[in-house]
Amino acid sequence: MAAGRPPPADGSVTVLPRAAGGAVAAVLGFTAHHVVAADVHPGWVRSVLPAGSLSAPLSARFVAALADRVGAEPGAVDVVLLAPAPAPAPAAAPAAAPAPAAAPAAPVPGLRPAGGGHPRVSRANRYRVDVRAYEVDGGLLVLGRGLAGRWEVAVEVDPAYRGRGLGRRLAAAAPGLAPLDEPLWAQVAPANVASLRAFLAAGYRPIGAEILLA
Repeated sequence: MAAGRPPPADGSVTVLPRAAGGAVAAVLGFTAHHVVAADVHPGWVRSVLPAGSLSAPLSARFVAALADRVGAEPGAVDVVLLAPAPAPAPAAAPAAAPAPAAAPAAPVPGLRPAGGGHPRVSRANRYRVDVRAYEVDGGLLVLGRGLAGRWEVAVEVDPAYRGRGLGRRLAAAAPGLAPLDEPLWAQVAPANVASLRAFLAAGYRPIGAEILLA
């Protein structure tokens, strides 16, 4: 998906073993294609799903059956988004050239490493590894490796700082903080319209949807 090659839109369901990360199971939905990543038999999955349905794998009925099967609690449905690649560093000016103009301001001036005491960081440590947290007055940005080892970002803005574009600036800063050449992903609840708008405004592209069972 990160390389721009989505699974075939053929209405099929791919069943894979449980993926690395904190989730016991996951259901991912793309355009007319679903992936179930869990330690269950493909025959069981197909026996539970109605034939020909393009929505059943993410339905409450199937997710509840999968949760009972693997002994895990399903989370919410999230939109999955892919971050834009970070902007390349400007080329060095020739030695004889005049001094360059001042560099543009950082997307989030004052962004700095954060401690691990924030509830969002504690939650990230339950689902991700290699967690890195950054803070600025009124906001928090968390990076870490989640499902299948992918790099994921989450942001949080304090109520008093909302409506000022801070969430968008944090989302825009995240690709530059992730390891080079690693795609960066975000999961946002569809009802969290403010967060979804912030990520879209920062250039993130919607790729699909998913439910994690943990």
